[in-house]
Amino acid sequence: MSEWWSIEVFDGAELPSRRWKDSYQDKLTEAAVTYGAMSWEWHEHRYGVVFEVLFDSDQQWEAFRALPAVRSALDGAPDPVNGLIIYRGRGGGAGPRKPRKPKPAPSASAMARPEPVEERVLRLAGVTAPQGPQGPQGPQGPQGPQAPGVPEPLFAAG
Repeated sequence: MSEWWSIEVFDGAELPSRRWKDSYQDKLTEAAVTYGAMSWEWHEHRYGVVFEVLFDSDQQWEAFRALPAVRSALDGAPDPVNGLIIYRGRGGGAGPRKPRKPKPAPSASAMARPEPVEERVLRLAGVTAPQGPQGPQGPQGPQGPQAPGVPEPLFAAG
């Protein structure tokens, strides 16, 4: 199974990682291709550079890593102790090879849902308006009688 490997070099106090890349880019790329790299990429970030290389097997990666040209490039990093990281996978902010599965929410975040309330349904089909003493218009004119619970107007138009 093919695996990506990354060599990440951070800026040093006296030497920026971009200058390190300019010095060793050709040697590292040539060595990777010679030892069977299927693909490779260089990325520059504001904090440093990343060399990503794809090998078909771990043995190819180990053979590449053991080359004197690769070891000298890694020793020539601006800060080989604190500014050099070598790891399996894509570099920088590439994220994991497989998406993470969502974890279940902790039980403290569970909240009781309200009980369902029975809805009142009014069936108005076939219902007619009540007839007042003066016919369908009622005592108040064309608007009909005042609805129950609504106060009468204080001043009558007139």
